[in-house]
Amino acid sequence: MSVATRHGLALAASFLAGVSLTAVHSVWAERDIATDNKLPLDELRTFTGVLDAVKEDYVEPVKDKDLLENAIRGMLSNLDPHSAFLDAEAFQDLQVGTSGEFGGLGIEVGQEDGFIKVIAPIDDTPAQRAGIRAGDLIIRLDDTSVKGMALSDAIQRMRGKPNTPITLTIVREGVRKPLKIKLVREVIQVKSVKSRLLEPGFAYVRITQFQAKTAQSLQQELQTLEQQNKAPLKGLVLDLRNNPGGVLNGAVDVADDFLEDGVIVETKGRGNGSDQSYKATPGDLLKNASMVVLVNGGSASASEIVAGALQDHHRALILGERTFGKGSVQTILPLGNGTAVKLTTARYYTPSGRSIQAAGIDPDIKLKPLKVEADNGSESDFIKESDLTGHLRNDRADQIDNTPPDHLPDSTKLVAPADGNLVQNDYQLYEALNLLKGMTLSQNRNNG
Repeated sequence: MSVATRHGLALAASFLAGVSLTAVHSVWAERDIATDNKLPLDELRTFTGVLDAVKEDYVEPVKDKDLLENAIRGMLSNLDPHSAFLDAEAFQDLQVGTSGEFGGLGIEVGQEDGFIKVIAPIDDTPAQRAGIRAGDLIIRLDDTSVKGMALSDAIQRMRGKPNTPITLTIVREGVRKPLKIKLVREVIQVKSVKSRLLEPGFAYVRITQFQAKTAQSLQQELQTLEQQNKAPLKGLVLDLRNNPGGVLNGAVDVADDFLEDGVIVETKGRGNGSDQSYKATPGDLLKNASMVVLVNGGSASASEIVAGALQDHHRALILGERTFGKGSVQTILPLGNGTAVKLTTARYYTPSGRSIQAAGIDPDIKLKPLKVEADNGSESDFIKESDLTGHLRNDRADQIDNTPPDHLPDSTKLVAPADGNLVQNDYQLYEALNLLKGMTLSQNRNNG
């Protein structure tokens, strides 16, 4: 297999502690290497000179393999936060991860200023149960500092045999002293779709990440909900909060489940096959019933594709907080020796042409989680794509207004009733349900 072999398109916020969320697309294609590209001979001489100096004069002997792999890691890591070299184990974990089963802690992480930052914990994992939060800064793994440690090496340390412990030392904004949190590794089986009836006629579906079969699972869950409801659903709350992304085709298929036609997402890049347009096919699983989509700062990548498509097509109202802002596409390029390169090859755009790169998607209705403390007017403490060192710029920042169409008033000042389990447990979901009821009532009056 040649270095030029393209192993499909994928989307991811970063890495999971145990596996990369970037997953392979089902399409294979060959790319010819341009013959007219001149090699930078002077720079190559410099590189080989440094390599020779290290081999000859470094205080301790270093294997050629380690030197060259480290050079590759450095070259890729300085491009953007999502391009990376995958050694044989990381590449294998990536492929296994598309099934939704992997070993680790269940944390979506990125790297910032030499430390490891939590983008989002995954539901029903050791990290989520231990109280790990989006925005936490991991500074030590057991007794080892992560300062300057490669992201892949940190992930490798967090992986391990099930039932073995690891202690994370975490710095959390608003907490004076570092927190030491002990976790026990597990084989993590992530169910990407969960659902329940909130009230007769009104359903709730949560997608934790986008896998290859997420759309299929969604269809099954909606069928089950209709059977439980004993009638077609009146409305749906789709929860994409803390969903870090996943497989591109998984996101496209989910959006297609609720759209009749039109563009879902477009990708644009420099390489062959980078420019793609994904379009919806006829058939809305909800038969145009009202929809509300919940998002927050942990909603990234594939989640933003779904939210952006439903927003631009006026199919759903988006409620919550501004999303993470990862608007780039990664391609997995196998190198033929069990390793691979994960390379950012394109940006993606919503149906209206918006780029959300380093900007995120603004909800139609802004609503923060209910907190006891006073609101200082700032956004929740989620790490965003724009916070990552070396993030890809938004190439349309000057031409595209990222304000969503038909922007609705801010609802952050809504006061929750004093009683009710739902409002106490999840205020955003409570308001989403109320909004859904109002939309359904308005739709029924217009149709009547």
